[in-house]
Amino acid sequence: MRILGINIPNEKRLEIGLTELYGIGIARARKVLDEAGVPHGKKAADVTLDEENTIRKIVEALKIEGNLKREVAANIKRLKDIKAYRGVRHMRKLPVRGQRTKTNSRTVRGNVRKTMGSGRRKTEKT
Repeated sequence: MRILGINIPNEKRLEIGLTELYGIGIARARKVLDEAGVPHGKKAADVTLDEENTIRKIVEALKIEGNLKREVAANIKRLKDIKAYRGVRHMRKLPVRGQRTKTNSRTVRGNVRKTMGSGRRKTEKT
C-alpha cells in the first residue's frame, strides 16, 4: 500500500504503519482509521481496495509530509528573521524549549569533557 509515494509496511498493523508518514502519529492514525471505518488491528496487506481508497482520500486531505515540513521550516525561518529568542536558539543550534545546557547538549555546544585519568602525566621514555 502506497500513500503519497510512501510505502506502508504490509506486515505491520495499519495504526502503526500509517505513522511512517511524516505528520501522522498513533493518535492521528487511529482517527483516520475510525473515519474510514477500518479496524485498527488490520494489517496493511489485508486491506481491501475500497478501504485503501478511503484511507488515502482522508490522509491526502491532511497537511502532512512535504507541506508540513515546509510549514515547520517557514515557522523556524520567521522566528530567526524577527530575532525572537527561540529563533536565536535555533541559529546557535542550542536547545529551544528551556532544557538545561550545563550538563546536557554538551556535544552540540562543543564542550566535551574528557574523563579524568589517574592525574599523573605520562613521562616520555628515552
